[in-house]
Amino acid sequence: MPRQYPIEKIRNIGIIAHIDAGKTTTTERVLFYTGITHKIGDIDEGTTVMDWMEQERERGITITSAAITCFWTPLGLPKNKENEYRFNIIDTPGHIDFTAEVQRSLRVLDGAVVVFDGVAGVEPQSETVWRQADKFKVPRICFINKLDRMGADFEKSLESIWQKLTQGAVAMQIPIGLEGEHKGVIDLLAMKAIKFEGDFGQIVKEEEIPQDLLAKAKEWREKMVEKIAGEDEQLTEKFLSGKEINIDDLKRVLRKAVLEYRLVPVFCGSSLKNKGVQPVLDAVVYYLPNPLDLPPVKGQDPRTGESLERKADDKEPFSALAFKIATDPYVGALTFFRVYSGTLLRGSYVLNTATGEKERISRILRMHANEREEVEELYAGDIAATVGLKSTGTGHTLCDEAHPIVLEKISFPEPVISIKIEPKTKADQERMGLSLKRLSEEDPTFKIKSDLETGETLIAGMGELHLEILVDRLKREFKVEANVGRPQVAYKETIKQEAEAEGKYIRQSGGRGQYGHVWLRVVPKNRGEGFEFIDEVKGGTIPHEFIPAVEKGIKESLDKGVVAGYPIVDMSATLYDGSYHEVDSSEVAFKIAGSMALQAAVKKAKPILLEPIMKIEVVIPEEFFGDTIGDLSARRGKIEQTSDRINMKVIDAKVPLSEMFGYATVLRSMTEGRGTFTMEFDKYEEVPGNIAQEIIEGKRR
Repeated sequence: MPRQYPIEKIRNIGIIAHIDAGKTTTTERVLFYTGITHKIGDIDEGTTVMDWMEQERERGITITSAAITCFWTPLGLPKNKENEYRFNIIDTPGHIDFTAEVQRSLRVLDGAVVVFDGVAGVEPQSETVWRQADKFKVPRICFINKLDRMGADFEKSLESIWQKLTQGAVAMQIPIGLEGEHKGVIDLLAMKAIKFEGDFGQIVKEEEIPQDLLAKAKEWREKMVEKIAGEDEQLTEKFLSGKEINIDDLKRVLRKAVLEYRLVPVFCGSSLKNKGVQPVLDAVVYYLPNPLDLPPVKGQDPRTGESLERKADDKEPFSALAFKIATDPYVGALTFFRVYSGTLLRGSYVLNTATGEKERISRILRMHANEREEVEELYAGDIAATVGLKSTGTGHTLCDEAHPIVLEKISFPEPVISIKIEPKTKADQERMGLSLKRLSEEDPTFKIKSDLETGETLIAGMGELHLEILVDRLKREFKVEANVGRPQVAYKETIKQEAEAEGKYIRQSGGRGQYGHVWLRVVPKNRGEGFEFIDEVKGGTIPHEFIPAVEKGIKESLDKGVVAGYPIVDMSATLYDGSYHEVDSSEVAFKIAGSMALQAAVKKAKPILLEPIMKIEVVIPEEFFGDTIGDLSARRGKIEQTSDRINMKVIDAKVPLSEMFGYATVLRSMTEGRGTFTMEFDKYEEVPGNIAQEIIEGKRR
């Protein structure tokens, strides 16, 4: 069956934003205008399509990213197959506890629409997702939303994008009226006023610009033309000599600059009031990339380790990246994947290069949020889901058996908070193990640990909300009743100086003995650099076959630090000498010797405790400013800066996670319920001596 849509007409886009900037509302409008839904969903009523999990509807936030396929014909063109574009939209959560969802979505997207709150402008988590999009080199356009709200300010919001995110932002529209007076937008390219009529703003009308806004529109258009013309020599010459530049040239140069991450077009409106969404869809078509606009995807040959590339072409060997595993109540585990090259037929076999196993693709599903359509074949650039893959996890590569490739993995942050969990009954116990395993397959930042000494199960995640929702899902989806302990901080240990130590393991017990002997040097590394093992053994003092055993022993003993039993991070261990016995040496003996040497070296290297520090933003009415600052300081917080937002005060601070438990309740009571805060992980820092002592003595339960 031939391709229905040429690859140039495909757009794989995500909608990313800070929590509560109106991302899901915007997505719901997109689905309505593209004809996927015939009734507009509303977060406040709990009728949204994208947020279909019960927890999402109750809390009014997005937790899992849902992939959805829809179609759009740009405004002003006749509605027919020729002019139609296929959008694969991935809706991502704005809450930082679900950072993994955002990261893995950005990895497979070609472009993004970043939504901002027109009252608050750039918020902390909008910065975080922006930086993640920078990391994955995702071209983007901005939409300043909520211009119908009290205190909305388009120019101030745009100013905050210039200051905090990019100087390359260029306004393509300005609003007609703000707050209750917000009636539509002015298109600066065509110099027309755009009004949205009908019950859902589905009728888009172009009119002449109102007289009172004409001078302002001309001034803004001049700025826009200057910025776009600056990206092209010929246009610069035209601009400087005062000649008129035609719209097609402006669009062509702008598209090229967007694809090269130099310019970011900015649009505006109010999704809730159905104003301004359709021009954003047009902008996706005109300025965001199709799969051919991007460089070929890079990977490695798993057999030889050499670098490989795959072009976005149906004729290339098949390659795809699984970016999400989701448990669906009707069909079981769904694996979402992005096809980078080649084609995939239903019923064919693919190779998973992460596990080395073959998987059969029994069904291919195109998702329309929580409804699905079965398809026979997929092509380069498509995003879809399949059911029943046994061994495929997030970040695994699926490819043609004859042409194996491993695409670049997705790396996820380590969890910073854990809680004890125990099943209520014997029946719950069996179900709990399986259910936790299923949840951890879905979410790479959710980890399960069993403490062998106490027999307890610990679950770890990115924040209190993250763990709360996982426990909630255990109860609802998997019917597991469990008791949950108090949240605990994921402390770590590291060293402050270099040290050397030997590990010698000798056992004689009649017959064959055990002999392993190693010398290790440990050296501190920078925060966040992790652990590295270096082999510097010369002249065969330790036979080659025993070195992996030494490394294994060292790595296993990193899990239990010497200060208070927390994992050891950010250091290198160099194996530089040792000795062996012709008969008695074995892998087991060297593994134990490696472990002994590491513990001994770390004890000599000034070991310290590290704690997670959180970046927080608190928004409060002015009269509670002093109390809130005082309270943050008492929590060992460092105030970074304070600013004003309409009639509220904004405090940016860095505070240790251990001091932030239950902060939501304290802030509510301190500010008569009017204060809010957001918190995200920033970095690990050394714990002050007096507090480290308390942790070691186990006082801080």
